[in-house]
Amino acid sequence: MASPTAAAHLDLLRFLERRRPVVVTGAGCSTESGIPDYRGPNGTLRTRQPMRFQEFMSSAAARRRYWSRSVVGWPRFNRAGPNAAHHALAALEQGGRIAGLITQNVDGLHQAAGSDNVIELHGSLGQVRCMGCGGTRTRADMQDALESLNPEAVTRPNRYIADGDAEVDPSHQADFAVPACEKCGGILKPDVVYFGESVPRGRVDACWEMYEAADSVLVVGSSLTVFSGRRFVLRAEKEGVPVAILNLGATRGDAAAALKVDAPVGPALSEVAKRLA
Repeated sequence: MASPTAAAHLDLLRFLERRRPVVVTGAGCSTESGIPDYRGPNGTLRTRQPMRFQEFMSSAAARRRYWSRSVVGWPRFNRAGPNAAHHALAALEQGGRIAGLITQNVDGLHQAAGSDNVIELHGSLGQVRCMGCGGTRTRADMQDALESLNPEAVTRPNRYIADGDAEVDPSHQADFAVPACEKCGGILKPDVVYFGESVPRGRVDACWEMYEAADSVLVVGSSLTVFSGRRFVLRAEKEGVPVAILNLGATRGDAAAALKVDAPVGPALSEVAKRLA
């Protein structure tokens, strides 16, 4: 008799044999790479709220707080590499098994694993954008500038948190120097969608084009708490499009799912990708 885990993997295999879904991934796809999430069993939101867009834009103190923490958390975040889930999804794409990938993650690990047809719904932490002139620079360049201005700030964190954040001694924040845009003197912000900020319209439209090119939806490693990701499941439910969810723990889309696999995403996807190869 097959174990519950083996049976769940078989159900996912059968779903992908019959369907060519658009895949929607969340933080649970990257936790096996050592990147903490917001809402998992040890998620950041259990102890603190993330930076919000209006707070970042309106408060110099908030920006000092953000960058004083980010300068410590970025090196570890930047060293993270793709895990089994990322590699399996890349293999599924290369085998023509999925129509494309919409990720809520900002870590670039899908591309690092070899996925090509990827839309970064919430942007990329690897880039910094000026909120004045719209110019961009790499996060690596920003790190160099931050460390040059604040040589004593790069210290051991109390704890690493989601999306390159870290808990550090508050004494590092009061006098922390934050560089401005070299072109216009504007505010520099990570090129990601903060809480309280809207996803750019063009990016959403591109996601819907990918959705319409698929015949189903596969959610991987997302609790679907945030509407920007849950919208794809809501539309699928309304239109009668099949939805499968692979996630460790409950999600807000479970009631709409034709298939729910409650399991670590890396081993499950690896097994399925191997059998479909």
